[in-house]
Amino acid sequence: MARRGEALREHILDTAKLAFLEDGFERTSMDAIATRAETSKRSLYAHFPTKDALFLAVVERVRALFGARMRTPAEYAGSPEDAVVRYCGRFLQLVRWSSVARMLRLGIAEADRLPELAAGLYDVLFGTTADDLAAHLAAALGLATGEAEAVANELIGLVLHPTLPRLLFGIDAPVDELPDEADLAAEVDLARIGRLFRVVLGSRR
Repeated sequence: MARRGEALREHILDTAKLAFLEDGFERTSMDAIATRAETSKRSLYAHFPTKDALFLAVVERVRALFGARMRTPAEYAGSPEDAVVRYCGRFLQLVRWSSVARMLRLGIAEADRLPELAAGLYDVLFGTTADDLAAHLAAALGLATGEAEAVANELIGLVLHPTLPRLLFGIDAPVDELPDEADLAAEVDLARIGRLFRVVLGSRR
């Protein structure tokens, strides 16, 4: 049965995301996306009048999917510190996933031509994660808003180094399969994240 309405829209978005990741924004045409999605160009343009609009919608879909996989820090553990450590560990685990790593490379590649869309992608992956972590630090540890934001950003930066730059420069290969949260302790050095958290927190008290 042919897809219609919201089901077709979501199918187009998933198809477009794969096409953009594989071929880049510039080399991906609306015609190619319509063919790959097995829909007409008329249907494609009815949902997304331009390729920029389609890419922006893909970014918003990534936001929703990534947010669902990250959840909020408080959902990871009852202890505030353990929750922070595991939340940051899950972020590092997902950054290693090829879908996220390639999306980051795509955002960087399009930053000059599509700065607003690149900024939106940055916000999806880093801004929202830092905001959720800061909110948890403020609520669970009583940090002032500004201090919580500073701790969240500094901690995330330390946690991601050197993994993220090595992925972006192709030194390390990303993981093809979606990382399972059940394997978090085996795949991520949670003890290191705990030490980083205590150092960052202690330096501001």
